Amino acid sequence: MVNTEKFIQKSIAEIKAAAGDDKVVMALSGGVDSSVCAALAARAIGDNLFPIYIDTGLMRKGETERIRTLFGNIHLQIVDAGDEFLVSLKGIDDPEAKRMAIGERFIRVFEREAKKVGAKCLLQGTIYPDRIESEGGIKSHHNVGGMPLHMEFTKVIEPIRDLYKDEVREVAGALGLPKEIQHRMPFPGPGLAVRIIGEITKEKVDIIREANWIVEDELVEKYRPWQCFAALIGLGTGVKGDNRIHGWIVAIRAVNSRDGMTADPLDIPFEHLVRIGSRITADIPRVARVVYDITAKPPATIEYE
Repeated sequence: MVNTEKFIQKSIAEIKAAAGDDKVVMALSGGVDSSVCAALAARAIGDNLFPIYIDTGLMRKGETERIRTLFGNIHLQIVDAGDEFLVSLKGIDDPEAKRMAIGERFIRVFEREAKKVGAKCLLQGTIYPDRIESEGGIKSHHNVGGMPLHMEFTKVIEPIRDLYKDEVREVAGALGLPKEIQHRMPFPGPGLAVRIIGEITKEKVDIIREANWIVEDELVEKYRPWQCFAALIGLGTGVKGDNRIHGWIVAIRAVNSRDGMTADPLDIPFEHLVRIGSRITADIPRVARVVYDITAKPPATIEYE
């Protein structure tokens, strides 16, 4: 395991050396990775740090409001870029192509915001599993393999690039970050886009955002999973009232893991699964069917794309 105090001191020194006197924009999503990076960078470069939260339109229910409340004590720039991301994803159904489109759009938005403050460096919360999966060809993370080849930034600073998720949580504790941040479930950088099979549309995002909220509401407090969520996996037939419908199929995914490299499905009582399924189909009229994913990682990944 990482020696947190030595790591913190080393990272602060590395950020100072990499940034110099330049201004730095950073991607702050509100998860433990980016929050740790923000805390380290604030100690290293102070007012030369410009944290930015990009609302991609692919975020969890209430996420932007939560970020605004949680980080209201710092000068956080919130950028509404939802329409831009939907346009970038229009007509794309290949998982890797979607990740590439999202990665490029992130960079273009950050470049635009960086120009406003005169920043030359980008700081982001890439961790070791992101690098392993991207470099190993498992999937391109938006902040590694999904990044465009040509960027206007002179440097990309990644203070926690060699840490696993459990090590990042240790550092968060040593930095004194709130427990809510330290132990929050991972959420993918591409957001709900990797929980939708096929092309991304606003309707699909709205449906899976609501289903995802129901799954988290039902499972997080009771079972404390490493990760749980809902995914939109296709269309199927169903019956609602006296009518046959052609509606969406939602998959529930809930796993336990130590570092995200391997994972096992959560053993949820059948009665509870039935309740979640009934709640999703009742609250979201366009959903016709709900299934529970029992696949471990490997052979599956945790997310669907």
